[in-house]
Amino acid sequence: MESGPAVFAGATFALVGAGLLLWTSVRVRLREPVADGVDQTVAAAVTTLFGTALLAAGAWLFTLL
Repeated sequence: MESGPAVFAGATFALVGAGLLLWTSVRVRLREPVADGVDQTVAAAVTTLFGTALLAAGAWLFTLL
């Protein structure tokens, strides 16, 4: 019964994390700004950190099944 919300949250975190990592890599590869008004290196590092953390949280929630 409690695995339903865990699956939904895990899928959501995994999709958002993967999307953030994909978006960041495309922006960096095209040499476009990742965040407005922020150094590209810092913005890419922070978004990569958060994307990886979200992906890991999604994977962890899937292991709770």
